[in-house]
Amino acid sequence: MTGDARGGDRTRGNADVVGMWVTADGHIRQELLPDGRYDEARGDRRSAYTGRYTVTGDHLDYVDDTGFTATGDIRDGVLHHEHLVLHREDPAEKPS
Repeated sequence: MTGDARGGDRTRGNADVVGMWVTADGHIRQELLPDGRYDEARGDRRSAYTGRYTVTGDHLDYVDDTGFTATGDIRDGVLHHEHLVLHREDPAEKPS
């Protein structure tokens, strides 16, 4: 059994992944929501991909709403999602 998206099942040591994750160029923005859903924007295309995810330790499993599956891993505070490298966005740095 996997823990919830918030990493609330700390007995298993699930990573807290909730928040906005962004590529270095800002082109891809993946928001991991506390209810286990995600919303990924690509460039000017909002909600380019949406679906659900689960967290097991530092590993994420994604299932897109179209049925496509993907995986990711948190390593040293960085989200490696398939071929993407995403960093957690600091809310204080978010443009207004």
